Amino acid sequence: MAFISSGYNPDKPMENRITDIGPQKFDQFYPPVIKANKGKWLYHEILEPGILVHVSETGDEVYTIRVGGCRFMSVTHVREMCDIADKHCDGHLRFTTRNNIEFMVDSKEKVEPLKQDLASRKFNGGSQKFPIGGTGAGVTNIVHTQGWIHCHTPATDASGTVKATMDVLFDHFTGMKLPAKVRVSMACCLNMCGAVHCSDIAILGYHRKPPMIDTEYIDKMCELPLAVAACPTAAIKPAKVEFKGKTLKSVSVNPERCMYCGNCYTMCPSMPLADTEGDGIVIMAGGKISNRISMPKFSKVVVAFIPNEQPRWPTLTTTIKRMVDAYSNDANKYERMGDWAERIGWERFFDKCELEFTHHLIDDFRDAAYYTWRQSTQFKF
Repeated sequence: MAFISSGYNPDKPMENRITDIGPQKFDQFYPPVIKANKGKWLYHEILEPGILVHVSETGDEVYTIRVGGCRFMSVTHVREMCDIADKHCDGHLRFTTRNNIEFMVDSKEKVEPLKQDLASRKFNGGSQKFPIGGTGAGVTNIVHTQGWIHCHTPATDASGTVKATMDVLFDHFTGMKLPAKVRVSMACCLNMCGAVHCSDIAILGYHRKPPMIDTEYIDKMCELPLAVAACPTAAIKPAKVEFKGKTLKSVSVNPERCMYCGNCYTMCPSMPLADTEGDGIVIMAGGKISNRISMPKFSKVVVAFIPNEQPRWPTLTTTIKRMVDAYSNDANKYERMGDWAERIGWERFFDKCELEFTHHLIDDFRDAAYYTWRQSTQFKF
């Protein structure tokens, strides 16, 4: 009766329903000029780094200013972005898939005041809150995972490594002087929710030791069959262990089969994986999603291990800067990093980037699909 008295109609359960479950329909939030010209856009141009114009067949124009944004934002920062959008853009803004913020206006006259406003906003330390860039043949924001701030299985930090890396690549964010775009991604463990398998340069957190087992508490905190089933390589099996004169139910780990993914720790808190000496970073290079010029490519490991050197990760940032500089100086126009490496040969890639090559870096992945499946829209008949 409570439902009936409140106006709920069981025959029409969605009638007059108000809910906050799930996102609202996206087209409610279009700027008016975009809503009026949907499906009618003729072309777009990059006027200068970070500033684009889209032109419709109706003659309408949309000018976009792209600025860099961090993956984890404070409420204060988001509110400031909203204030800027209210002041210049009739309350509209959008995020790109790489966490850039785009402010859109419908006339050229509104671009310069917005640009000056963004440039004037700085943090107390003097750095820019809203650096303009991230377009064209340059480096845009680094997509990254959770890192130490939130995730339970990281081998390195995400926000710290990305901040340090973007500091050394900042000139390439605000400019477009590279041969082609360079996409940098970061994942803090092998589960790779950062999509680093197909980036020009990828930062990957890497565990080198199998999980530890807290024998005293594991049978009290975990469902052991669940921990065993969680292992993708069948490296875990049930075991009985003698501890303080008692026989306890536990598990054992075969280190030769373990791939250090941390799935077991996800299921069982008594199998932690983090280790100061064992955890660090791998650098991968040469991947891309684009079909332009050549087929999509997987990234390849080019630096087998770099220890965590928080807070500024100097070895990591120096290595990445050296790679980008070598690519910038030697690649042809429109050539992505992987295309450049394949043209000059991976041996010379290591030489030009001043990277040490070891037998651990030999790519021995070969599978029937590697040769037989069509991996691209670049069909050849």
